[in-house]
Amino acid sequence: MRSILEEEVTVELQHINVKLLLKESASIALDAVIPVFHSWIQDQIFDELLLDVADYRHVKQGPGLMLIGHEADYSLDNTDGLLGLRYNRKASLAGTNLDRSSQATRSALLACQRLESDTRLNGRFRFNGQDVQLIINDRLLSPNDEKTRQAAAPDFQRLANKLFGHAELTYNLDPRRLLSASIRSSKPVSTGELLKNLAD
Repeated sequence: MRSILEEEVTVELQHINVKLLLKESASIALDAVIPVFHSWIQDQIFDELLLDVADYRHVKQGPGLMLIGHEADYSLDNTDGLLGLRYNRKASLAGTNLDRSSQATRSALLACQRLESDTRLNGRFRFNGQDVQLIINDRLLSPNDEKTRQAAAPDFQRLANKLFGHAELTYNLDPRRLLSASIRSSKPVSTGELLKNLAD
C-alpha cells in the first residue's frame, strides 16, 4: 500500500497554448496578415467565435499580431524573439490532458496551414516543421515547478510521439515563467502530415 507521500501526482492541463515556429521569420511582413485575420472574422472559419484584431507589434518580443476570440485567441507571437503562430485556449475544456492538448495543437496547425496556403501572402508563411511549443497558461492549476513538470511530462511526451513519432522535449525551468515544453523533431514534417498524425 502506498503512503500519502508516494501517491502519484496528477495535473489537469487547461488553457493550453500551442506555438508553431515559422521559417525565415526575419523576412515576414506582418502587415499582410491583418486583412487575412479580418477575413477570418468575417467568415468565422474556426470552431471558436472570432471577434477582433489587435496589433501589439510595438511591444518588444511580445504577443505580436493577435486575432482575439471568445474561447481562444490566435496570434503571430514573437515572445523570446521567436516568431510563430500561437493558439491560446482561454475557455476550459472537458476530456483528458491529451484530448485538450490535441485540440489546441490541431487548432494551431489548421491556422498555420491556412496562412501557408493563403494566396494573399505569396507563400511567405511556412511552419518550420520541427518546433512546437506547449505552454500552459494557468499558474493556479499548473505552476511551473518540478512536481507539476513531472506530472505533465507523460502527457507532453504522448503528444510529441503522436505528432513526430519521436521528438526531444525540453522544459523552461524558470518558476517565473508559465509551465512550458518545447518539442523538437530531428526532421521537418509538414502541417498536413502533423494533422494526419494527430488524427491517427
